[in-house]
Amino acid sequence: MKMPRTHCRRGSVLIIVLWITFGLISLALYFGNSMFFEFRAADNHASGVEAELAIEGAARYVGYMLTNLVTLGVMEQGQVPDAQWVQSEEVPLGEATFWLIGRSDQELQAQDPYFGLVDESSKLNLNTATAAMLEALPGMTPNLAAAIVDWRDADADPVDNGAEDEAYQALIQAYSCKNAPFETVEELRLVAGATPEILYGEDYNRNGILDANENDGELSPPFDNRDGRLDRGILDFLTVYSLDPNTRTNGSPRIDVNAATGTDLTTLLQEKLGESRAAEVQVQITGSGATYSSLLEFFIRSQMTATEFAMMEGDLSVTNATSIRGLVNVNTAPLEVLACIPGIGPEKAAQVVAARAGRQTELKSLAWVAEALDETSAVQAGPYLTGRSYQFTADIAAVGRLGRGYRRTRFVYDVSQGDSKMIYRRDLNRFGWALGIEARERMNTLELTQGNSSYR
Repeated sequence: MKMPRTHCRRGSVLIIVLWITFGLISLALYFGNSMFFEFRAADNHASGVEAELAIEGAARYVGYMLTNLVTLGVMEQGQVPDAQWVQSEEVPLGEATFWLIGRSDQELQAQDPYFGLVDESSKLNLNTATAAMLEALPGMTPNLAAAIVDWRDADADPVDNGAEDEAYQALIQAYSCKNAPFETVEELRLVAGATPEILYGEDYNRNGILDANENDGELSPPFDNRDGRLDRGILDFLTVYSLDPNTRTNGSPRIDVNAATGTDLTTLLQEKLGESRAAEVQVQITGSGATYSSLLEFFIRSQMTATEFAMMEGDLSVTNATSIRGLVNVNTAPLEVLACIPGIGPEKAAQVVAARAGRQTELKSLAWVAEALDETSAVQAGPYLTGRSYQFTADIAAVGRLGRGYRRTRFVYDVSQGDSKMIYRRDLNRFGWALGIEARERMNTLELTQGNSSYR
């Protein structure tokens, strides 16, 4: 039997309608999916903006704290802020969160970094350290140490194993030796012999801990020895910012113990120790007839007690210069830096660190160093040491809502003039995630538990 022509036309129309419906549904799904990804992209962008604003807020917070901790009497001028005074780990700021990635002078076994401010005076200053001091850093080569000296000095004559214009003009992209002081630590990448392996070691994201990709051999950059131990590059131990103001707490110049006239020094001794004890000390410091290379030597020769010296150390100096650049804070410097100091060296660095650990209440003064070292070593080390710090790094990482939009920026603050002043800023986003595995897992959990509802 033949099907009626009307039924055939109806069947054809139904098929056409189904195809049109299928096409419309496909278009709706396509545009819906596109809108979903646009929404996710917009939300991620918003999280990134939140993270950037959190970094700006954290930077202001750090500057405020560095300025006001002294004003409020919480700490003394030149003292390193205690970890409990500055919030630094997973600090909420609106819907964002920030961290201050610090450094520890001990090898960490945890999966999360150490958090806090970084003392720039705990490092060697590129502009004042001798070639021998630089060469004592782990991973440093004699050629690079000499090239650093050539880069910063004013002449065009290479030192032994050094590099001047001839070495740089021979490069494919030629340039000249600077022959002027370093302005940033990152300038080291321009110095002859400064390879990434020497600069960064295995710590390519510069967070102070051994991340998974830094302990997997040659599976992923950086290429490491897979020994379960972080080999830190030299950048962690170098600075250009360390500077001590040669002023007292009231802003007046410190008293130069080497000055021809000792009237001010006599007055200070009498004020702090009383006339009788001041006279005894005066005999010791004037009887030798020698000049002093450091306050540590002055303390040793004066035969004052550590308590007596601590009362006046901040008022004394061995120079009339307005500031002293490049001194290393013996109270915060890691073993690797102390090993570079003449008089301490690799042989006595561990000894000094151990002595420091048992004298936490005495670290406001240099006097404890005289007890930790023999007299000859202490006098030799004295010109390179200080017990105060005025420059600090805040390595700020932040995420926006739901743990997304990761950002990272490094700031350096100078408080040598009283109020904190931001003197350096650098974007570190290119180094990737630097907060460790545990922080990442917490952020992932936060997104899974709170983020899914945003996209339903």
